[in-house]
Amino acid sequence: MNTSFYIAKRYLFSKSSNNAINIMSFIASGGVIVASAALLIVLSVFAGLKEFSLEFSNFTDPDLKILPVEGKSFLFSETELEQLNKIEGVAASSKIIEERIAIKSENKNVLATLKGVDENYLIVTQIDSMITQGQWIEPGTNDVVSGDGISNNLSFGIFNFSKPLTLYVPKPGKGQGSNIRSYFNSEVVTNVGLFYVNEIISNEYIFSDISLARSLLNYEDNQISFLELKLEADTNEDEVRNAIETAFPNQFIIKNRAQLNDALFKMLNTENLAVYLIFTLVIIIALFNVIGAIIMMILDRKKSLNTLFNLGAEPKLIKTIFFLQGTLMTVLSGIIGIIIGLLVILSQLQLEWIMLTPDFPYPVKLEIMNIVLVIITIFGLGIIASKLASQRITKDLIKTA
Repeated sequence: MNTSFYIAKRYLFSKSSNNAINIMSFIASGGVIVASAALLIVLSVFAGLKEFSLEFSNFTDPDLKILPVEGKSFLFSETELEQLNKIEGVAASSKIIEERIAIKSENKNVLATLKGVDENYLIVTQIDSMITQGQWIEPGTNDVVSGDGISNNLSFGIFNFSKPLTLYVPKPGKGQGSNIRSYFNSEVVTNVGLFYVNEIISNEYIFSDISLARSLLNYEDNQISFLELKLEADTNEDEVRNAIETAFPNQFIIKNRAQLNDALFKMLNTENLAVYLIFTLVIIIALFNVIGAIIMMILDRKKSLNTLFNLGAEPKLIKTIFFLQGTLMTVLSGIIGIIIGLLVILSQLQLEWIMLTPDFPYPVKLEIMNIVLVIITIFGLGIIASKLASQRITKDLIKTA
């Protein structure tokens, strides 16, 4: 093996007398360098985009969300709330009432989701940091905070008393009388703030105090839609889940932040896999050049191979020489490509030379797993390509030199 490696290394770094073969080797090596660098850069870009897309969930979604097994709401007493808050690892809890509503402003109407929250909501989430104008709601008032999308659709701003908002929710049952308003509960509210998280949430949600939502929906004092929890730092999530399930057996569905955004996670993971497969195909195409270059080197060095054969070298040894030469070419080119990719990624992280908007750099994230994945892909496919090329060598080919 040492002899094979030594000769393979000499063949790799020595120039051929045929300039066309030197050019072909250079192109094959360059293709692997570019493909490996591109694969690492693209995987890092998608990792950055994934982190960027999910970053907003840290501001709007709780660590854990407790939902009823059946129905849209459940009763949860103060005693049960105290029992929940005493569970080790639970830092804070917030009671939420959520329902689809209609919002009317002058002659415009839009459907949205009302989210009534209590005074602990800003401890559980950081939604107030997403407010672009105005302020957060005051407890016990008819104040609301709307998404930018809702505000644009209905053409209202903040503290616009000349253009009041009216919230409508269908009454339980069939309603009474011929007046259509008898079928709805309604509340006139004042918009005191606007928030923007992303297009979907900002077009969907309007926040109010939980007392307003309870009045609008005719809920009982202890009736809520779900609970949102903030966990203490370095808390084991599974242990908290088990403690909640033990304290309230078969009563709730418990979801973490990833489960609340499972559709987004699946979409991002699917896109990441698709990009990886596409660029792997590009690497395979680049490795065809490596196969071609090795075959051309074999044909160019037939006299040397014949000499080795006459000196007692078996065809298996000669195959190993060119297998190692192809593997070395791929490995070295892959390492150079990875280094180039790392330099590009680190320069973007430090210098922010590509901007997504004038104030926001294009997101990238360097992950060790992506580097390992590129190494395995390049090295694995390179070994296969080198093996295929070296199989071209036969005893008859050597003897005909």
